[in-house]
Amino acid sequence: MTNQAESIKHVASPLARQTLLDSELTRPVAGGRPIRLLPWVQVVKIGGRSIMDRGADAILPLVEEIRKLLPEHRLLILTGAGVRARHLYSVGLDLGLPVGSLAPLAASEAGQNGHMLAALLAPEGVSYIEHPTIANQLAIHLTATRAVVGSAFPPYHHHEFPGSRIPPHRADTGAFLLADAYGAAGLTIVEDVDGVYTADPKGKGGDKAKLLHETSYADLAKSAGPLPFDRAMLEVMATARHIQHVQVVNGLVPGRLTAALRGEHVGTIVRTGAMRN
Repeated sequence: MTNQAESIKHVASPLARQTLLDSELTRPVAGGRPIRLLPWVQVVKIGGRSIMDRGADAILPLVEEIRKLLPEHRLLILTGAGVRARHLYSVGLDLGLPVGSLAPLAASEAGQNGHMLAALLAPEGVSYIEHPTIANQLAIHLTATRAVVGSAFPPYHHHEFPGSRIPPHRADTGAFLLADAYGAAGLTIVEDVDGVYTADPKGKGGDKAKLLHETSYADLAKSAGPLPFDRAMLEVMATARHIQHVQVVNGLVPGRLTAALRGEHVGTIVRTGAMRN
C-alpha cells in the first residue's frame, strides 16, 4: 500500500527534482524544435517612420499592393511607431520616466498606425486586433479572413529591460518574436531603403554605402554601422527556432513586397541562427 501511494505522488519526468536553470539537464527535453503553429502565415512588418509617417503617397500604393496579395497569402501585418513616438521619448526622458514607462507610450503610436492601415483595408475584411487576440485567437481570425493588422511592439511595457533609457525591444524585434513563435512561413520588413547597407545611405558619405544583398545576424552584430531595423532584433535572431532568414525590402518601390512574399530576393536577406531541417 505504501509503495502504491509513493508511486502516485511521483510522476516520471526528465525534469523531476532538477533545476530548470541547468541547460545541460534541460537540453535533452527542450532542445528539439517546437512545432510550427501557423506555418501558412506570412508576417509583414511595416515601418512607422519610414512608411506610415510619409502619408498617402507611401501608404496608399502599399495598401493597393497588399490588397492584390490577399488571394495568395494569409498575412499578419504589423506596424511600427514613427516620429510621434520619438516625441514621446523626448518628453518622457525630460520627465525622468523609466524605460518601462516609455515602452507602452511608443507602442500606443504603433497601434494607431495599425488602426489606420486596417481601416484602409477594411473593405477586404481586414481588421485591427490587439496583443491578447494575436496571442490567443490569431488562427481563427486568419481562418475567417485573409489578413489582420496588429502592433509590432512587443508587450514588455513595464517589464522592459532597464539597460537602456530608450526601450531596446521595439517593432522589428516584436515582429520577429511573433513570427518565430508561430513558426510562420516568413518575415518581411518593409522600410524606405533597398535593404541593409555598409553605411547610412541617407547620411554623410551615403553615396559610398554599399547594399548588402545577403548577410547574417552574426556579421551585423560585429558592425557598429546603422541598421534599418532595431539592433535588439539581432539578439533574438541568434536563438531563433523557425525563421531562418528575414528579408528587408523597400516599400516605396511598387512590387517589392509582392516579389518578396513570392520568394524572390529583392532586398537584403539576413540569416538567423535557426537550424535547417
